[in-house]
Amino acid sequence: MSNIKIRKGDTVYVRSGEDRGRTGRVLRVIRDKQRAVVEGINIVSKSTKPSAKHPQGGIIKMEAPIHISNLSLIDPKTGKPTRVGIKRENGVKVRYSKKSGEEIKQ
Repeated sequence: MSNIKIRKGDTVYVRSGEDRGRTGRVLRVIRDKQRAVVEGINIVSKSTKPSAKHPQGGIIKMEAPIHISNLSLIDPKTGKPTRVGIKRENGVKVRYSKKSGEEIKQ
């Protein structure tokens, strides 16, 4: 399994699918399935039974996971999609933008 370079809190660009061209913040990363839940992206309608959280039940709109191959990290310097590299600085792994060389901070 490849190293997932997208983390919770990152701003990502959707490269393909119904929401192509939109950006959003990563809410959750599902590592074993290589998927991420992105705020406002891949919205689905889900039927729910009444519960404490949703007393009425019915149909709710929520974000569904999207495969990470369809996502690209946004470069902090240029604001455009970029590939991500990993390098070591003083024994610590650091993510950086391949486009600008800028370090990606969490």
